[in-house]
Amino acid sequence: MRPWACIPLGLLAALPLAAPAQLPLHHVVPTTQSFTLTDALSADPDYVSLIKLLTRAKLIPTLNRLNGSTFFAPTNDAIKRHTSSNALWKSALDDNTPEFADNLQLRLRQELFYHLLNYTLPIIPTERTPQQHKTLLYPRDYTEPPSQEPPPFPPWMPVPNGTLGTEPQRLRLSYRDDAVWAGVDASGDGGAKVIKDPVETANGLLLGLGEVIEMPPNLATVISRHPHLSYFSKILTQELAKFLNSTSALTLFLPIDDAWQALPHYERLYLESEFAADDLTRILNMHTVIPNKVEWSDSFTKKALNLTTIHGRKLEVVRLEDDKIKVSEAELVERDVYASNGVLHTVSSLLVPEGAIQLTPEKLLLTLNCREFVSLIHSVNLTHLINGTDTKYTVLAPRDDVLKLFGHHDLPHRGSEELKRILEYHFIPGRLTRKKLEDGMLVESALEEPGLDGGRQVMTVEVTDEGKKDEPKGIRFAGAGVLDQAETDNTLIYFVSRPLIPPADVMETALPNLEFSSFVAGIFSTNMAETLKATPKTTLLMPPNGAFKRLGSLVSSHLTSSSAKADFERVIRHHIVTGVEYADPLVGGSQRTFGTLEGSDVHVERRGANRTVYFTPSGGWTGMQAELSPRNMLTQTGVIHEVSDIMIPRSVHLTVGKLVKAAKGTTMTTMIVKAGLGWVLNGTAPPEGSHWAELGLKGAGWTLLCPTDDAFKQINLTELYSDEDRLRAIVAQHLIPTPSSTPPPASSFAVVDTLANNRPLPLDDSATYSTLQSGSSAYGDVIVRVLDGGEGTVVGIKGARGRDGAQDWAHVMGWGRSTTGDGSGGVVQIDRLLVPYQPSWYVEYGGPVAVGVGGVILIGLFFLGVRWVWRRDTTEATYEPVGGFGHDDSEDS
Repeated sequence: MRPWACIPLGLLAALPLAAPAQLPLHHVVPTTQSFTLTDALSADPDYVSLIKLLTRAKLIPTLNRLNGSTFFAPTNDAIKRHTSSNALWKSALDDNTPEFADNLQLRLRQELFYHLLNYTLPIIPTERTPQQHKTLLYPRDYTEPPSQEPPPFPPWMPVPNGTLGTEPQRLRLSYRDDAVWAGVDASGDGGAKVIKDPVETANGLLLGLGEVIEMPPNLATVISRHPHLSYFSKILTQELAKFLNSTSALTLFLPIDDAWQALPHYERLYLESEFAADDLTRILNMHTVIPNKVEWSDSFTKKALNLTTIHGRKLEVVRLEDDKIKVSEAELVERDVYASNGVLHTVSSLLVPEGAIQLTPEKLLLTLNCREFVSLIHSVNLTHLINGTDTKYTVLAPRDDVLKLFGHHDLPHRGSEELKRILEYHFIPGRLTRKKLEDGMLVESALEEPGLDGGRQVMTVEVTDEGKKDEPKGIRFAGAGVLDQAETDNTLIYFVSRPLIPPADVMETALPNLEFSSFVAGIFSTNMAETLKATPKTTLLMPPNGAFKRLGSLVSSHLTSSSAKADFERVIRHHIVTGVEYADPLVGGSQRTFGTLEGSDVHVERRGANRTVYFTPSGGWTGMQAELSPRNMLTQTGVIHEVSDIMIPRSVHLTVGKLVKAAKGTTMTTMIVKAGLGWVLNGTAPPEGSHWAELGLKGAGWTLLCPTDDAFKQINLTELYSDEDRLRAIVAQHLIPTPSSTPPPASSFAVVDTLANNRPLPLDDSATYSTLQSGSSAYGDVIVRVLDGGEGTVVGIKGARGRDGAQDWAHVMGWGRSTTGDGSGGVVQIDRLLVPYQPSWYVEYGGPVAVGVGGVILIGLFFLGVRWVWRRDTTEATYEPVGGFGHDDSEDS
């Protein structure tokens, strides 16, 4: 064996005390008579496979040029076992492998170089404490294509530059179990056993191994195999692994598993998630020294060594008196874990400043099994809602199991604007604790609705008492129940039973409510649906189906007819309040008028102790009103409330003519026009100079008893139209002058009976009304009768004598009140024509004649009776008294 204390080559660094200095790579070539390493290998049949590998890797000349080296030579059996798991070595030993497949054999050369020291071992290890030695391996990234430049000189020698900088890879030797082991770890475990006696040659020492020494892999692989770095390996992202594999000359101080376990549970879960990439990069950078050179532990002395990390923080490394090493506040646990592109040291705790892992809402959500919810938030770029630590939010979060149960197909696509809108609805600005929640309250969300002119959308809160004193109250947000809650300083999370769906557009919200189907149908029929959906900040006052009946059948029929779309549209617009008016401001506020989309205002009165709200429209008739039933049915553009009745604006003129058309009274319309009373239909004054104008009649204030067209089936209309006087009399018989109704006093809190108020005139039993015919006929008045047993109401000519008492009566089929003038009058639909009553001569004069004749007869009989009595008295026989007549008697005689 040659002396080892030769002059070192400047390109190679000095070895630690456990190893001597390396010899120069270029030295005097041994003579041909010398017994070299190559000779020793060739002379031993245990190295046949190794010789073949050295030949394939073109390392035979290299071995011959080495002067003073140590070769850890794997035997045939060791190589055979190694080829079972190493395709490269197996391929290199195959004679059928073409040479051009890898002419340079870079990978094979590096693995074989790791078995070579450029000096002869001065001392064979005799204890377990490992020795550290520098090999001829200068690790390189052999995945890159080979250089086009030729080798610097033959035979090819290792170039002292690689992924460890100018440093070669290190190898540990140890003694245990009565043998020398090569390639052990820092504890002296593992490695390949020296199974053959040392052979000294002219240019080095040959040690036979029972296994092939594995070349240290890259840092990411080292971390994945390390028993105390399992947690860091678990949270290592692909990007960080790529960084650890591709960056040269790295020095890492990584916390062991126990250090990570000291973190709060939810922080660990966050770091394990797919969303912690940025924080993991920042943490790794705090533990990674700027890659200028590899810092092995032999550079750590008692003098403080300040190392700058990629993050910018300083790590102070100090070797203590007991040979322990401190890294800032942590203790070095294991030093010098070799890797192909650096070195790894393990430490007892994280080298991060306090508060470096900030507990944002995102981390808390991820901790508490809301990873899918967070993933959806990331897909729509709403991370500012969960990453900030300054803004306080109340988060309504569905857990993963809830979203799984709900189903992804029920949610919009990831990244879509609709999904973004849904997720924003799950955030409420501020910390809304249970104590602040009240049943029925509305709270603003983070969703800014275009339909609210950028205002925040609200949601309804329901709070119910569970009944038990110690149990929390039940809470629901937008219909979703609260299952649990968690909170930090700036975040309060309620875990909800399902995803929250923001309010839909106004029509989609109203459609499922069948009690509003008539009004909704009217919105569609008047093409108001799109206008309503597109108009921002509106409050829709929605009447139920029963409101149409309460309005009067003829008014309802008119509004819902195809010819009255313009009127119905104005009515609908009058139910659309401009501005969003939720229930509380409406009931508890002081505002008395609200503008509508129709253009005119609705007036509000709040009556009674409970402040019941009544709306009064701008038009209609006196006493028209609608009671508010606050519903807070939220929409994209505002809110929907229920009102008891339909409100007519002043822009809608319900004339008698419109109501007659609704009453199917086309024939009656013709008769009125032919009678010169067409102005009644329009609600205008009679033409100047007409007969009706001379009578001082007005255009408004008329109630028409309108027979349907079916009532004229048995009437000869041609004959009727030709008799102008009769035609006028019939029309006049059906026209009732209607006085103006008296409005209730302003201070009255009385609620108007809508069903009674929608009639053009009261239809009470025995109610009698004068008609236009009353001035020219004793039988012009009409009278109302309410039939027993709920058989309806009839109207007939007062005093008329009909056959069987029914000829001159008509059943009331419906009615409608007009809004022309002061809102008095309208149309009462009847089923038959009321023909003016003209009694016959017998009916008109028979009574008086009979009375007169009867009186004469009675008088005659009276006088006959008197005469008869008188005659009887005068013809009766007389008698003389006994004794004759007296004195007086004789004188008279």
